[in-house]
Amino acid sequence: MTNSIPEIEDSDCIFIIGSNTTVAHPLIAYRVYRAKAKGAKVIVADPRKIHIGSVADIEVHQQLGSDVALLNGIMSVIVSKNLHNKKFIEERTEGFDKLEALLRDYPPEKVSDICGVAVEDIIKIAETYSTAKNASILYTMGITQHTHGVDNVKSLANLAMMTGNLGRRGTGVNPLRGQNNVQGACDMGGLPNVYPAYQVVTDAGVKEKFENAWQAKNLSDKVGYTIMEMMHGLEDGSVKGMLILGENPVGSDPDVGHVKHALESAEFLAVIDIFLTDTAKLAHVVLPAAAFAEKDGTFSNTERNVLRVRKAVDPPGQARPDWQIICDLSTRFGLPMSYESSGQIFDEIATVTPSYAGLDYGRLDKGPIAWPCPSKDHPGTPVLHAERFTRGKGLFHAIEYRPPAELIDDEFPLQLTTGRYFPHYHTGTMTRNSSSLEHEMPEGHLEMNPTDASSLGIKDYDEAKVISRRGEVVTKVQLTDWINPGTIFMSFHFMEANANVLTNPALDPICKIPEYKVCAVRVEKISDAGLKAAAAE
Repeated sequence: MTNSIPEIEDSDCIFIIGSNTTVAHPLIAYRVYRAKAKGAKVIVADPRKIHIGSVADIEVHQQLGSDVALLNGIMSVIVSKNLHNKKFIEERTEGFDKLEALLRDYPPEKVSDICGVAVEDIIKIAETYSTAKNASILYTMGITQHTHGVDNVKSLANLAMMTGNLGRRGTGVNPLRGQNNVQGACDMGGLPNVYPAYQVVTDAGVKEKFENAWQAKNLSDKVGYTIMEMMHGLEDGSVKGMLILGENPVGSDPDVGHVKHALESAEFLAVIDIFLTDTAKLAHVVLPAAAFAEKDGTFSNTERNVLRVRKAVDPPGQARPDWQIICDLSTRFGLPMSYESSGQIFDEIATVTPSYAGLDYGRLDKGPIAWPCPSKDHPGTPVLHAERFTRGKGLFHAIEYRPPAELIDDEFPLQLTTGRYFPHYHTGTMTRNSSSLEHEMPEGHLEMNPTDASSLGIKDYDEAKVISRRGEVVTKVQLTDWINPGTIFMSFHFMEANANVLTNPALDPICKIPEYKVCAVRVEKISDAGLKAAAAE
């Protein structure tokens, strides 16, 4: 996030796109409601009707995978009506000419045909966002989980820069993280191409810096594999073994059948986790880990705040903090790691991570601090890009619309999209171990528009088979007009009817994220005989 969570209340316009905010981030949604009560305009763009749309001044439902077209259409209107911030563009950005030329090919009439949003709504969004004093953008995986996810994010950055909505309180481009320490994991180098603080592994100077800091020789200068590339590596033999920590790819990765086959192909598979997940059941060795309340450390949350975590109870049985397990494994692999505490580890983090250089446990004990915090006397940085961008000037990108990787056809005439439900979280490995949350929602279902269901002879709560090019699942159907005809929705919380059996593993060519949010499927009503056969299987 370029800005902080409390600032949402200070926005005059909040543009929510690809985020079911009340479900996935309810406390942030509360900030949106408070901003609305103060007079902020709220714009919601999502393929489904969602609860936060009830307070929206403008709510639109774009076709799956059409976000670049929609955003280009909005920007085209802004330029044609002379509503862009020329001073900000001239002083703080470069490359606008190329974007401006591209936008001539995206008039709202053409964009409406692509994304299914009315011309007048495209114009209203453009006028409302661009004329606000302080406008904020909120997005989540509805934007990123596409084969053009990077294009989507760059388009949002284009929109914010074009209108000068960066570097001030109540503005910004704000991705809402899906887990409490996703930001921290990335900050610490939990990506295949960087060390901590996004220092690239291909830089010889960076490589030498970490070899000296870690007293390690010959660190690799090659970019590693992403998760999906690792799975392919297990199948072709280029990857022999895998250590999975706190992740359940058998539930969370697309094309689950392929993932299970890949993991079963591993010569050795070890899992570190707090519960025996579906992935852990495939492992040769499972090492029990301590949960968040059973260890000390830090989290870095969605607004870049670094927060202390303090042990409340002892871990059960043989469970230990992750860092202790990793240190023991590293030592046995030949690189001795020895720390006395999580605080000692954080002190090392501060020495090799420039954006954390001014932090230590003593400062964090007084409250969270937003990075970058480069020195001990620095207060932290709730708002990024106030004076300049990291690269100097902000760079506009002229981005053409590309359709999803998999389109509907006669065999697979419906589009599937996925997401979350309020009681559950991710693949359910934690929430489904809570009796109260499991009671709240014990099983998943398929959401379908009544028009589509009627053509298939399906009624509310009937069971149906959902089939894609990769697999099939059986689930109950819930009829709702909150989803457009031609589109269906499922969650990935329930392993017994997991949407990721069906989803497409096609990757964004830059960041390598899979296209979870759209794939082609068909739905078949299950007859009585079909139900018996499914039960027997």
